[in-house]
Amino acid sequence: MEGSGEATPPTERGPRERSKSASRIFWGFLAVALLFSIVGISVVGVLGWKDNKTKPLLQVVRLTYKNLQGTSVNQSAITDKRRNTVTYRVTSRNQTSLVLFDSKHGLVCYRAAGEKSCFLRHMEIRDIENIQSFLNMSLPKDGVLLQNNKTRYYREFLGVIGGRKVNHELVGEPVQLLCDQLPIYWVKKSEGPARRLIYLCIDICFPNNICVSVCFYYLPD
Repeated sequence: MEGSGEATPPTERGPRERSKSASRIFWGFLAVALLFSIVGISVVGVLGWKDNKTKPLLQVVRLTYKNLQGTSVNQSAITDKRRNTVTYRVTSRNQTSLVLFDSKHGLVCYRAAGEKSCFLRHMEIRDIENIQSFLNMSLPKDGVLLQNNKTRYYREFLGVIGGRKVNHELVGEPVQLLCDQLPIYWVKKSEGPARRLIYLCIDICFPNNICVSVCFYYLPD
């Protein structure tokens, strides 16, 4: 019949367009979220980098004090917070000895002036407490003046075990760098030699007003 053509079948254009629109909105939200995430991570990274720059990993602290004889003494200590180490430079009579406190490996290493070897011992609780006064310093300081009326003095005797060389591969990088190719010997605490056989003493002080005079002698083989 004229004018009674077949009706145009309904299309799915409407639902498809709504589906595509929802998909575009979803991906748009996802892109915005990713963008904010990237910006946030970048800001945090920059702030963290700036914060690390304001907190020096290496710090030199100088100590000034008077020893038991009343002589003024200057010492310096280099703190490395990344490695958890404190390295002392002790100068006496134009010769410099080095003492390394390595809290990560639990070792104390001595490289005495004029000696062609290093001496090594395990850290004790008191050693850890002493070096924390350095590692906990939040700001660099040009110098620390010890209060002599509150300073406590100790003397330690360390016997060198000449027959026990230390394997360089087992002591960690800080000790390896300090001693380079020098032989390393274990030492142990004792009450001191029966006779006057002490040939070397190193005096070191800490910011917590504790000074230790470490004296070495060789144990009989």
